[in-house]
Amino acid sequence: MSSPDEIVITGLGVVSPIGIGRAAFWDSIVAGTSGIRPLTSFDASGLAVRFGGQIVDFDPKLAVRPRKSLKVMSRDIQLGFASADLAIADAGLAAGTVAPERFGIVFGSDMIYADIEDLESTYRRSVIDGRFDYSSWAEAIQQEVHPLWLLKHLPNMTASHVAIAHDARGPNNSIVLGDVSGLLAIAEAASVIRRGWADVMLAGGTGCRLHPTAMVARGAAQLSHRGDDFEAASRPFDLDRDGLVNSEGAGTLVLESRRHAERRGATILGRVLATASRCEPRARWHGLSGSSLRQAIRAAREAAGLAVAEVGHVNAHGLSTVEMDRAEAAAIAAELGDVPVTAPKAAFGHLGAGGGVVELMASLLALGAGVVPATRNYQTPDPACPVNVVRGEPLTGRPATAIAVNVCTTGQAVAVVIAGA
Repeated sequence: MSSPDEIVITGLGVVSPIGIGRAAFWDSIVAGTSGIRPLTSFDASGLAVRFGGQIVDFDPKLAVRPRKSLKVMSRDIQLGFASADLAIADAGLAAGTVAPERFGIVFGSDMIYADIEDLESTYRRSVIDGRFDYSSWAEAIQQEVHPLWLLKHLPNMTASHVAIAHDARGPNNSIVLGDVSGLLAIAEAASVIRRGWADVMLAGGTGCRLHPTAMVARGAAQLSHRGDDFEAASRPFDLDRDGLVNSEGAGTLVLESRRHAERRGATILGRVLATASRCEPRARWHGLSGSSLRQAIRAAREAAGLAVAEVGHVNAHGLSTVEMDRAEAAAIAAELGDVPVTAPKAAFGHLGAGGGVVELMASLLALGAGVVPATRNYQTPDPACPVNVVRGEPLTGRPATAIAVNVCTTGQAVAVVIAGA
């Protein structure tokens, strides 16, 4: 039974390796298309892994306005801005539709790494007789680096740029907590509406794990090295998985109170029933046990008022690393038994802070279509991952509800329960 204060989803915008915009993204999900490809945006010849979920058809000059803002936008910010624009258009939120003070934004972001070209001249000036001279760096950076350089790398700037562009003067927040940032943004945005502080919130996430500086800094130990068959490299819960696949992308949802959405005649795509987050603080030192994920799933399901049999499917984190998948699968199985599981990272890789929102979109659109998407590359079940992974063909006949989860190595876990319109 609906309530005027229920949180509904009225629009979505996505910029991903498998499509830009709702239609292209969903078509790729249905077709099982892979967005993993050789890296061409920079010279990756010196890297151990030279493939990932690169977006090849995104032109920031067409997606960002005013164009001069590109000077202070990293790739992450550009993708996030574009996804927000698409979501607002998808929701039919024309200018003046929402009172500016009742229109807010929460965005999940990663740490944004510096572009090599921005610091190259400073570095070269600091190399004296073949050795790096630290005393020269302070002077060189003041003379060589653009005064507004830092604005490209502040994780709160995505929400700031979007707010300025759309005159959104309501609550504005940014969450930087790794892989759980996007779903936490949805949780916070929904909470803001429930508290009566806004009528409409944009909840988004953006990440670019394909930045060359980021790839060097993080190393390749956790990555799949399946370069001879890169489209099959991301294989969540599969026995033969060998690591994650880096990617890039962003997604934004438009959340509204049902009262506001119906008043303006919006099309409702789905509902946010409940959210929950938990943490296991010793995970960084002792490895993830999955206890935080179990607690988050249980708390969100109970808050939504759903029995286990009423959960249509789980949208898993599905990182495709050996240990993380085992911990996640054990947690899902313990709380939800054999509820069907889908893992979208198999199609487009690990989007970092952008992953949670984009992954949830796959479930949101799937609920509207009455299916549970199949998971690419899942061929040989891992006995240590006792979950019911949907494979081969989309699954039909399931309840129109889903629990989307994300978890990160530092122990944070989040679960968001959604339902069809």
